[in-house]
Amino acid sequence: LLGNEEGAPGLECTLNGPSLRFHFETEFVLAGADFAARLDDVPVAPGVVTRAPAGALLELAECTRFGVRAYILVRGGFDVPYYLGSASTFTLGRFGGHAGRALRTGDVLHVSRPKPPAVENTLVSLPDFGNTWRIGVLYGPHAAPDFFTEGYIETFFTTCWKVHYNSSRTGVRLIGPKPKWARPDGGDAGLHPSNIHDNAYAIGAIDFTGDMPVILGPDGPSLGGFVCPAVIVDAELWKIGQLRAGDSIRFVPLTLKEAGSLQPGAKLPERNSPVEPEIVASIPLGLVCRASGDRYLLIEYGEPVLDLNLRFRAQALLEWLECERPAGIIEATPGIRTLQIHYDSGLLTRAELLTLIERAESSLPNLDDLAIPSRVVHLPLSWDDPATRLAIEKYMKSVRSDAPWCPSNIEFIRRINGLDSVEDVKKIVFDASYLVLGLGDVYLGAPVATPIDPRHRLVTTKYNPARTWTAENSVGIGGAYLCVYGMEGPGGYQFVGRTVQMWNTWRTTPEFRRGSPWLLRFFDQIRFYPVDAAELRELRDAFPHGRFHPEITETQFRLRDYHAFLEETAPETEAFRRNQRAAFDAERERWHEAGQDREFETADPSVPAPERSVPEGCRALKSPAHGSVWNVSVRAGERVEKGQRLVIVESMKMEIGVATPCDGVVVEVLCGPGAQVGAGESLLFLRPENG
Repeated sequence: LLGNEEGAPGLECTLNGPSLRFHFETEFVLAGADFAARLDDVPVAPGVVTRAPAGALLELAECTRFGVRAYILVRGGFDVPYYLGSASTFTLGRFGGHAGRALRTGDVLHVSRPKPPAVENTLVSLPDFGNTWRIGVLYGPHAAPDFFTEGYIETFFTTCWKVHYNSSRTGVRLIGPKPKWARPDGGDAGLHPSNIHDNAYAIGAIDFTGDMPVILGPDGPSLGGFVCPAVIVDAELWKIGQLRAGDSIRFVPLTLKEAGSLQPGAKLPERNSPVEPEIVASIPLGLVCRASGDRYLLIEYGEPVLDLNLRFRAQALLEWLECERPAGIIEATPGIRTLQIHYDSGLLTRAELLTLIERAESSLPNLDDLAIPSRVVHLPLSWDDPATRLAIEKYMKSVRSDAPWCPSNIEFIRRINGLDSVEDVKKIVFDASYLVLGLGDVYLGAPVATPIDPRHRLVTTKYNPARTWTAENSVGIGGAYLCVYGMEGPGGYQFVGRTVQMWNTWRTTPEFRRGSPWLLRFFDQIRFYPVDAAELRELRDAFPHGRFHPEITETQFRLRDYHAFLEETAPETEAFRRNQRAAFDAERERWHEAGQDREFETADPSVPAPERSVPEGCRALKSPAHGSVWNVSVRAGERVEKGQRLVIVESMKMEIGVATPCDGVVVEVLCGPGAQVGAGESLLFLRPENG
């Protein structure tokens, strides 16, 4: 409509819209949910080019009943700097877009000089949507009977899922029936059956983080260790952005052909069970190709065990693709025993990609002959750091107080690995050399690494449910893997401490190269040395500014030498694993006896509390959305003025202020901080002044 180039930056508004003053004449288009937009107090229709004269005021109010996001596009696009090839704002990482954050009052946005003229003022038909959704998916990559029971897959597709209020661009949490697993645990990947050896995620994957499914959004993690039974197809991804707390979802399984021809907003077939398998090909030498939506293919090597040979096979294929550069390959991301290929299905069909993979595999060298560049990176570690203890305390207060890994994750690690003391845990962590097998596990260059020596491989389960807060650069263990959290956010690994930054957004130093703001590389070896919390604070302050330089030594990792080491240490390794397995089984039995393996229910905020009768002569102040009460600023008996914010409700990671529509006196407060409320639920009763 505007004649802009593909990818021209626009504005995204969630739940509440801005007021924008135009200082020059231009044209704009609105799309997405209805925010009751007005230009100089005249209603603005979405999907049509609107001229804004110099000095005009565009006002977007609150989102109306349906959807959650609106989009403002101007002719030429907004002029913002690109970061790592994108103009998008990643607020969690504090980079991209306008100063790496949400807009504030007083911000000035510049507009790029438009090259082509605006096209004819034509109305575009935008998709209709309400609060009940049908979303098209492809079955896989992780399905029945390997991970889920056949019966649960039927349940998955027939269930009307509810959107949880704690959702955002990172992911949309869903409320529904507890999964029925086809296996008792995740083996080396973790105690919970949802745990797998980390692999890359497709955008739109429905990811079971423990027993809770989450639709991974555009700001979600690129790598992780949980199963995904289905992935939203490309033409349906727009729906993720309009899912509102309390909305209902049914997932509709499609065929690859249907997904390829589907247009946004088109009607989906009536279907409640998959018609195509999740495994789309098996190639000799133990290679399985799993469907991961219509734009991704997950290549899986060998058995579901921790075996460095499998990671080397994935690396060999990755390097072949980087060398050959076949048309249609967008990106290839390795996991522990997988390689996910993101491809342009308009240039390369899945069948052509499978043929390409077969050709590549037949030409790869003998793995024993591989020597991979590696670096030994020495990093400080504050053991049992105060920031990790604070995260555990918050988890116990707000998520789950009786979790077996609380109040001490380190004690839990000791117990589940059959060690005599927490000092034994500490000795192993500081003696180990952790080989980096993946990056981006929990954002921003976060490594997923495992000890080279199998006798150092501590095995744990991940939090279930996950934490809602983790301090930046916390260090934890999940399954047999260690992760350093690249930024503040949710998480599930068991804490051992905290270290220095993995990512440097704005500065180039000897450790952070220009254009590559992440510290670590594939096959680096992390070795920790102890510091106290105060020392770590000083190092964390110095490191991004180039005033601290960790010791880094260049070396090589030779698979032939590693095989010889494994053979030499095999008896001790087997004794360690035997003791570990016994402790693992004993811990699971302890959970069962204590009732800690019970189904962990997530409250459904879409079910409102019984409505109270409004006292005579009073008005009810109601919640505008499903969510959690963040703050109540008044008490019964207080006088309030029109427009005063009385309650703040958190929904979709946004704080929504609920203001009084009139002067009056608060008669009764019906909610408190932390209370879950439904849309339209009464928050307090107010007696208006003057009747």
